[in-house]
Amino acid sequence: MPDVKARAEPLAIVFRDDGLVPNNPLPFLVYKAAVEVGRGHPEETIENLFGTNGWGDMWRNGVYDYLHYHATVHEALGVARGHARVRFGGDAGQELEIRAGDVAILPAGTGHQCLSASSDFSVVGAYPPGAKMQITRPTPENHAKALKSIPRVPLPETDPVMGEDGPLVRLWKGTP
Repeated sequence: MPDVKARAEPLAIVFRDDGLVPNNPLPFLVYKAAVEVGRGHPEETIENLFGTNGWGDMWRNGVYDYLHYHATVHEALGVARGHARVRFGGDAGQELEIRAGDVAILPAGTGHQCLSASSDFSVVGAYPPGAKMQITRPTPENHAKALKSIPRVPLPETDPVMGEDGPLVRLWKGTP
């Protein structure tokens, strides 16, 4: 497997529905320092890793500075450069520092918002095969719709970092 550091267990956090951000009973996952990004082309390194593991529809950017979530698809965020403080799980969620080499995997409905970032902060986003990503802002109407769409989002067949035998597959299959 290209440029992946030791097979580590990710940090796993379950965020509760706060009435506006639905979140998901599946755990949000963070692999700390999982990808070797110091060899010159960090965005390509992460894109190759995600693509090898069946995740696509990739983009390069940062994380929006407003609270949002995706109710139709799960999302992987691979940090290629720099660092940022991101609140995951909505206003009642948790602030985490993510840095180059980290990968965050957000089950559909997980709120996220960038609170601060280094000037070189760069993220590669990717999605498992299926529905397209849609940005959803937290409103009562969107929350009601999301509660219907999130349970229909299929589980990915692979972990974007560790492939078909990765922790995501095991951790998410065992969740009701």
